Amino acid sequence: VSFLNVILQMRKSNQVDGRVGPQPVVLDHTSGFEGLLFVDDDLLGVIGHSNFSSIRATTCVYKGKWAYEVLISSQGLMQIGWCTLNCRFNQEGVGDTPDSYAYDGNRVRKWNVTTTNYGKEEKLLEKGCAMWKLHGEPTVLVTLAHIFNHFAPLMCKVYLVEDVLMNFLLGILEGGGSVDEHPLIQQLLDLFWLLMEDHEVNECLKQLMMSLLRAYRFSPIIPDLGFQIHYLRLTTAILRHEKSRKYLLNNVLYPLTPLRVKEAGLEELIPTTWWPTHFDKEGKDEREPKDESADERLRRRAYERGCQRLKKRIEVVEELQIQILRLLLNNKDKTTGEASRYIFLNKFRKFLQENASNRGQHPTALCPPEYMVCFLHRLITAVRCCWNEACRKSPSSLSSEDAYVPPQLFYNGKVDYFDLQRLGGLLSHLKKTLKDDLASKANILIDPAEIQAASMDDLDEDEESGAAQRPFGAAGMGSTLVRPSWLSSPTPGRANRFLSTAAVSLMMPRRPLAQPEKVKVRSLPVEQRTEEDIEGSHGNDGLLLGRPQEEPDQPMSDKSLLEITDGIVMMYNLSVHQQLGKMVVVADDVHEYAVALKDTEEKIARCPPRRADIMDELQKSQKVFAEKLNHLSRRLAWINATIYSKEKMLDVYWLLCVCIRTIEHADNTGSLFAFTPEFYLNVAMNAYSALKNYFSPANSMEELPGYEETLTHLAAILAKHFADPRIVGTDIKDSLMQALASYVCYPQSLRAVERIPEEQRVAMMRNLLAPYEQRPWAQTNWILVRLWRGCGFGYRYTRLPHLLKTKPEDANLPSLQSTCCQCFLCQAVWVLCQCEPVCCCCVHAVCPPACFSCCLFRSRSFRSVTPVCCRFIFTALRVNLCV
Repeated sequence: VSFLNVILQMRKSNQVDGRVGPQPVVLDHTSGFEGLLFVDDDLLGVIGHSNFSSIRATTCVYKGKWAYEVLISSQGLMQIGWCTLNCRFNQEGVGDTPDSYAYDGNRVRKWNVTTTNYGKEEKLLEKGCAMWKLHGEPTVLVTLAHIFNHFAPLMCKVYLVEDVLMNFLLGILEGGGSVDEHPLIQQLLDLFWLLMEDHEVNECLKQLMMSLLRAYRFSPIIPDLGFQIHYLRLTTAILRHEKSRKYLLNNVLYPLTPLRVKEAGLEELIPTTWWPTHFDKEGKDEREPKDESADERLRRRAYERGCQRLKKRIEVVEELQIQILRLLLNNKDKTTGEASRYIFLNKFRKFLQENASNRGQHPTALCPPEYMVCFLHRLITAVRCCWNEACRKSPSSLSSEDAYVPPQLFYNGKVDYFDLQRLGGLLSHLKKTLKDDLASKANILIDPAEIQAASMDDLDEDEESGAAQRPFGAAGMGSTLVRPSWLSSPTPGRANRFLSTAAVSLMMPRRPLAQPEKVKVRSLPVEQRTEEDIEGSHGNDGLLLGRPQEEPDQPMSDKSLLEITDGIVMMYNLSVHQQLGKMVVVADDVHEYAVALKDTEEKIARCPPRRADIMDELQKSQKVFAEKLNHLSRRLAWINATIYSKEKMLDVYWLLCVCIRTIEHADNTGSLFAFTPEFYLNVAMNAYSALKNYFSPANSMEELPGYEETLTHLAAILAKHFADPRIVGTDIKDSLMQALASYVCYPQSLRAVERIPEEQRVAMMRNLLAPYEQRPWAQTNWILVRLWRGCGFGYRYTRLPHLLKTKPEDANLPSLQSTCCQCFLCQAVWVLCQCEPVCCCCVHAVCPPACFSCCLFRSRSFRSVTPVCCRFIFTALRVNLCV
């Protein structure tokens, strides 16, 4: 009983000798963590989602013996230990920094930078007490220093920072005007760094930025988005301070927050709703209905005015977010160390790596796709602005309108692609098989140690049972994605905290590469790259090291923008395209509910007065449909303003052009084309699909600049590479074949195929007529049917018509398009007439033995094949393929 009383007294007093901190010991989810983590609601359990994620508790002990318990739900190796308040974890976990100490119970080892045996408890405690003794440092008393001695500790308290400091700084900006007109915030930050200790300023800035992020995300949304704009203005003012910006980039800022505005306050901005009420015979909306009433016209115009008000408000927020990104992309602030752009670049690459590697196993630990979409568009705008500014200073350099990623980035080791699949297979395999081509074409010698390490990795993978042939990251990039739920937990009771930081290790200086005849290169980790590795210097081309002979010597002012552009392409492939496809469902729902509402109103008009029961049910349905349409029409206005606007369409179109030019330049390098990552072809195909299917009919693809020329370039890529022997991946081959099959179905894209050079068309027909060995034949048959015969009767319906009720049919289906031009039939006949083996293999592969027409020709010699015979063969082929 006496011991229990002592415990109760200690809990009441909160004063325990040898202990500092709050009485309930919990995990510090505000600052003391590293990596991707999920923390329980009670802050007593944690799940790690990255390599050696680390998090510390909220209590300090400095003498005595203590026992603590924590629930770790992760699998694999774990370490529990001690650290000081100044400890900054790295990616190796606790115990691998000088000011942290860890125990590994599994291997019975103790860790403090180096590892030794476990030892005895008394010796550990004696050594630990000596190691963690804090040492003070003398300071010089200057003006206001004695005030800040008492003021600085208060600025590390999260409640004071959020309730006092943040509101004080917001009050400075309440007068309006641009952020540049309020230099007081910059002066206050100068005082903080001058009169406070570095660790105190760091903690204050960290709490301030986290408070701004929480306020931006959880503040109520009013029609003018005033709160969000106010918080973004303060964020911009803080990031204008160079030293503060670099600290926040290194330790706090996540690459894409805050970059999304939530969907709310639409009833005030769009009080009047409207939806199409007139449909043609195919169920499509009529663009200019002839019988629109005056009331409908007024509703439509009021709805359009509300959409414009919404778009203008969102543009203000987007412009502030672009300003924030441009501050982070500043490459001129080198007075206090490394420029902000290179810090952001390394952190951006780590962000892509985490999302690419965890795509299949931990979808809930990833950045939500809706945030990805917003980040992509803001980053494209910021990068293009920086690119255009650099071009104005150097007019001869490459402009953003002609931007592409040079092919040497794919093999010179300057950019890390996290073991993603290349067009020619795994990178380790390509380095071994194409090392001679790299030496002869790009003057690059692969380090033998790197090839040997890759060979040992391949040997280990072969010995493992059930090892996958494709790398996990590559499989995740092309697989069907499950939409991450921001409001759900992986396990019951799991808190909705997406804690993540990107640890930036010390930048290791490297010697500048000399300019010998051939340069030996090795892949560099992100943390070890310097500005010289990226931008280059005298005798060093930086990211452009290893320019092949076929690549033009095009001057580029800021090479770092090339890597950011490469990251934008990868980010689109990760989840942006899937999110764009999901948002189209809203427009489809509006159409379906509008048709259902119109049908219900017609039934009400036909309902006899004596059937009051039916009339009552119909009116209830009418009310439900109208309420749903009011909600969906406002949401559609939001989506059209934030996702499917004209400006966003131009961003995706720019990305499509970047991928097309990149593929064309890489294709010119011959065998080195195999080093190109697969996602460039995926993004080119998906971006075209998004422009064609997602942004219309609000914005037509035909209005884009250089639209027909871009279609022709994409058609040439599909026609050439669907049977390219340099491409070995089965998935990417199937995707190219399906894209070509869709391309030849629609008039505009089919005309683009007809515009490619004749030798490419003939080569495409030759590849289509080749035997079906080790390749899918269904899509090939479909393409041949479309090119030779148009729409065969066997493909006329998507479903059996006698099993369906009569209803409008979607005229945009590939199987319902008009007949193609017959020029491809002539080219196919010419190919068969020129090559007897191709003709024989084609007939034997396509025609079954039961086809009587083909049996006649099988019994004869093919040495005297004539165009008439070929046309007769094609008649049999068309009949067989259509059936």
